[in-house]
Amino acid sequence: MFLGVDGGGTKTAFCLLRPDGSIAAEASAASSYYFSEGIDLVGRVLAEGVGAVCATAGITPADVDFAFFGLPAYGESSGDVAALDAAPRQVLGHDRYRVDNDMVCGWSGSLGAVDGINVISGTGSMTYGERAGRGHRVGGWSEVFGDEGSGYWIAARGLQAFSRMSDGRAPAGPLLDVLREHLGLTGDLDLIDVVLNRWQGDRGRIAALCPQVVTAADRGDAAAAAILAEAGRELALLVDTTRTRLGFAADERVPVSYSGGTFNAPRVHDAFRAHLHELHDRYDLRQPLYSPVVGAALYAARQARSPLGAGALERLRTTPTATAA
Repeated sequence: MFLGVDGGGTKTAFCLLRPDGSIAAEASAASSYYFSEGIDLVGRVLAEGVGAVCATAGITPADVDFAFFGLPAYGESSGDVAALDAAPRQVLGHDRYRVDNDMVCGWSGSLGAVDGINVISGTGSMTYGERAGRGHRVGGWSEVFGDEGSGYWIAARGLQAFSRMSDGRAPAGPLLDVLREHLGLTGDLDLIDVVLNRWQGDRGRIAALCPQVVTAADRGDAAAAAILAEAGRELALLVDTTRTRLGFAADERVPVSYSGGTFNAPRVHDAFRAHLHELHDRYDLRQPLYSPVVGAALYAARQARSPLGAGALERLRTTPTATAA
């Protein structure tokens, strides 16, 4: 039994995968992004989620053959790596696991752990790719000065556009009424109270406004549409930079896929695809094969030197909950 754990800015997902490609159990817990709440959060979230998924499958953590924990912010603070590496040991009671950044989950799930590049755009954004056994990451520099093309990035620019429209510094568009209605604003300046006072600038709650920017664009808001188009271009640039850094030859076909809720917006997906092919004509853009949490379980099997066979992978592909949204 292989355990996959996909951490994220919004939630942490857990999946137990059998060697035959069937899913034994799934569970979810709170976000394991610990920068705002302290590193002890990780242990609490993992204990809750591992306990729940094992209970559903009718096993104990000792029965897990190997586990992979993809954690947000892993590797972004050198002083925290040892503590993050140790956290699963207390939950599992054994050392049959590996820890890395959650970007690996998206890559493994979307491409089935083959050479190529995956771009993630959820609360944050980054790419991870592998070629000939070497991995490389681009992006993911936080919402303060990075995460271009992410849900947070889109939402923050939507809030900025709202403020400019409200002031009269930019032409008014449907975005004004979309956010007024969604947030229940009595006056436009109440937006400051909602985001900074009530939400305390919480990145997850801000990122959750991304669909409102999409709605405004669909209603004809030019500023919102421009934000989504620029998000697609930024995500394509992340991929193209990763291709160069991994050393793919100019004439080499490069498999590319994607994960994260931002790609559910057709305007972002279409802009990403168009700009990607403008940057290089040898990209092979593929729909994601599996969800990131299933990718984490597949990576656990790979780390255990027991990768799933073709039949098991085909069975997994026919499991609705295993495929990427």
